Amino acid sequence: MTENIEVFTQNSIRIRSGVGVVYIDPFQMKEEPKDADFVLITHDHYDHFSPEDIGKVVRTDTVLVVPEKMASKAKEVSGAVGKIVTVNPGESCEIGGLSFETVPAYNTLKPFHPKSAGWVGYILRINGKRIYIAGDTDATDEAKAVKCDIALVPIGGTYTMDAKKAAELINAIRPEVAIPVHYGNIVGKPGDGEVFAENVMAPVKVEFKIAF
Repeated sequence: MTENIEVFTQNSIRIRSGVGVVYIDPFQMKEEPKDADFVLITHDHYDHFSPEDIGKVVRTDTVLVVPEKMASKAKEVSGAVGKIVTVNPGESCEIGGLSFETVPAYNTLKPFHPKSAGWVGYILRINGKRIYIAGDTDATDEAKAVKCDIALVPIGGTYTMDAKKAAELINAIRPEVAIPVHYGNIVGKPGDGEVFAENVMAPVKVEFKIAF
């Protein structure tokens, strides 16, 4: 069910679908595939909104989706994409055949991702599945209310949930598959994935997508 999902580093994700190729937060891309139909950005930190890496994946007809409060910053790449669409937390959208919902993404006790910033995670409706890309978030009430089949959650700690807290979130929302992201590079150790997997309860299946 996840063979169409790739994770490069951090929260850099590519999903191939019947409605096109979707990237989330492209970062440190080693190649320049220029195959994106859609690029979805969760927030404006450099390891999530990277104009250089966006340039490696977009075409002139690519749709770029960003949080509303990033609208002015997104103009940095306006010349490279076909259209920029802004979203707010808690919305349901359909753009060019891609259906998705936005979920607030924020820290509950840490200062790095304030709720007031309006940053988001996404639930994509792709190939009959609901795929949740949490973005940089803690295990918030909104995250715990998500209904999904596949969940990609940050586990690196410092700026987001750590491996054990992320596992607690997965055990609350109980997707079919959980994929850890945002670890083993800028934050977290490669071994955090094993800690996450050890704390996720059956029948949820944990899959590792980041190659170290």
